[in-house]
Amino acid sequence: MKEKTMTQALKYADQLVDWLVQKTGDLVLCILILVVGFKIVGAVRRLLRKTFDRHNMDQSVATFLLSFVDIGLKIVLFLWAISIIGVEMSSVIAILASASVAIGLAVQGSLSNIAGGVLILLLKPFQVGDYIIEDNKKNEGTVVAIDIFYTRLHTVDNKTVVVPNGILANSSLTNVTRQDKRRMDIFIGISYNESVARVKAVLEEVIAKEENILRDEENEVTIFVNDFEDSTVSIGIRAWAPMDLFWKTKWSLLEHIKEEFDRQGISFPYNQLDVHVIENEK
Repeated sequence: MKEKTMTQALKYADQLVDWLVQKTGDLVLCILILVVGFKIVGAVRRLLRKTFDRHNMDQSVATFLLSFVDIGLKIVLFLWAISIIGVEMSSVIAILASASVAIGLAVQGSLSNIAGGVLILLLKPFQVGDYIIEDNKKNEGTVVAIDIFYTRLHTVDNKTVVVPNGILANSSLTNVTRQDKRRMDIFIGISYNESVARVKAVLEEVIAKEENILRDEENEVTIFVNDFEDSTVSIGIRAWAPMDLFWKTKWSLLEHIKEEFDRQGISFPYNQLDVHVIENEK
């Protein structure tokens, strides 16, 4: 049995060697076509990128089209290369047709991602440069590219998050930067012994010194009593800031509130636990 198996293996090996010898020129040409072809595809991609930039095409659409063209050209190049070594296209098509069900099941996720990318480009829930939060898995970051299958996010801590387009197209998300301004909601707890009117006056003075806070009829600053909690009176602040300066303005405002409260002797109460120890008399 072993001798028969070895004989068959040697026979197949001889046939493979004979085929390689016969197809040496075709194989070299195939490899040459792939190498040169990939370089040409890269050049076409760079040329299209320059053309899109020159016509100020939307970056989301440009990135998607470039990915589509890149993959399409590489598939055509691969089919051409294998035809050089004698693989008939009719045979490839027949194999693909007979395996269409299995292929469909295998690539259904990819097709969903392609469809999701098209929907994103048509409906524009976000664009390249927007900061989004994907509500399902809480992935968030600035959109740097919308490719044919995936959307790439750049996080604030310098990571790249890759999210399938199908997920983004079929789940809720929050676009933080679509608008040009954003409202700050700040809540501060003060003691019940403090005068609410005095605290509000101090807060108004601090807010007035923050130059990045928007002040007009549409962006009114509001200071109000939000709630009565166990050990504090919750004071709320609502103010608007430009989107690109939102966090800088909020952090600056919080810092200045703390400094001014310290100067004015206004304390921030905190929960306290009083423990009474009772000794048993013996």
